[in-house]
Amino acid sequence: MTSTHPLWPAPFRGKSPVDAVVTIPGSKSVTNRALILAAQATSPSIIRKPLVSRDSELMSAGLVAMGLSIESKSDSSGGFWVVTPPTSGRLQGPAQVDVGNAGTVMRFLPPLAALAEGDISFDGDPRSYERPLGPVIKALEDLGIEIEHGGRYSLPMVMKSRGLIPGGELTIDASASSQFLSALLLVGPSMTNGITVKHIGGQLPSMPHIEMTVQMLRDFGATVTVDTAAQTWRVEPGALNGIDLVIEPDLSNAAPFISLAMVCGGSITISDWPRKTTQPGDQLREIFSAMGSQVEFVEGGLKVTGGASIKGIDIDLHDVGELTPSIAALAALADSPSHLRGIGHLRLHETDRLAALTTEINGLGGDVVEEETALHITPAPLRAGTFHTYEDHRLATAGAVIGLVVEGIEVENIATTRKTLTDFPGLWKSLLD
Repeated sequence: MTSTHPLWPAPFRGKSPVDAVVTIPGSKSVTNRALILAAQATSPSIIRKPLVSRDSELMSAGLVAMGLSIESKSDSSGGFWVVTPPTSGRLQGPAQVDVGNAGTVMRFLPPLAALAEGDISFDGDPRSYERPLGPVIKALEDLGIEIEHGGRYSLPMVMKSRGLIPGGELTIDASASSQFLSALLLVGPSMTNGITVKHIGGQLPSMPHIEMTVQMLRDFGATVTVDTAAQTWRVEPGALNGIDLVIEPDLSNAAPFISLAMVCGGSITISDWPRKTTQPGDQLREIFSAMGSQVEFVEGGLKVTGGASIKGIDIDLHDVGELTPSIAALAALADSPSHLRGIGHLRLHETDRLAALTTEINGLGGDVVEEETALHITPAPLRAGTFHTYEDHRLATAGAVIGLVVEGIEVENIATTRKTLTDFPGLWKSLLD
């Protein structure tokens, strides 16, 4: 594979134990949901410790283009945003929105844009044209919104917004991405009749993210009813209140940093790990325990201590697919085979993550067998080489983890990590010096 992106020499440490405390930037999932909800509130919101990354900047820029005010401020406790809804009470067009390659932006902003007045144009990176968006577009059309997409049901597109969504009942197949469902629920309070969404189709991926959406709607004052057995969610119409919200650290982004202790030995403490959370990344505690590390809450955070070796694991990652690249990197360095199952939907993420992980680990001498919905990883001696990222931030951090104990790994386009981490290379290097 050829690439015009620069190569980043992954820092090599070997089996030299670490002992560090890490502060992980705020959750992308929580930050971008908070922005969507704050945009609909009747009063300003304060978002403390927000994630500053490409994805959150794209979301912010799209909202500002439609008339929202987002001011960056700071006090003794750190940085925060003051998010003020439009004085008219309604978002406005015309506006142009760049979604980049951010799933939350390309799926959450169009339903909100349907509440604006005027044409809202959506475009993004080339990969965004390939990522599934059709169920959201079709659902909005079923609700009476006119959208120009040339019959493609994908980006680029123009929302012919008229400032009103009647709402009502609809069905949607969200088996390719839970974001399809969250996108509609997040604007339910602003629909004239609220919204009732029934999921039809295969198993919903990433249920924790849907639970996060429901909890955050309630935090902003919405009334939400969930019938899990019937796969139906109801959001009542009503005003949302501005709130003062502290964004939790992004627990999924903690995975490569915890891996430092598991790969090199020693301990890593992740600051401010919440005792209770809806973030899927919280399952790292159980997963990494099963892979041989000691995991415990301590004052100020979560401490992970590496074991004598990394144990292979047989696990269904359907609900926490975003953790797969980090777990695959550890599995390639483990003392026994691993089977990562239920992850077929990862083929539709920033890249086809199953194919990419197979290609890159095997390219270093690994033994990964790819199936339609699973990866089977048998540890093998790895060698120096280039680890390509396919514009995928989680592939980049997986390459960095392997590079800890395989000398001579060069990660292509490490800058793609800025999608969800402000400065991954700087933070990574600071822990290894």
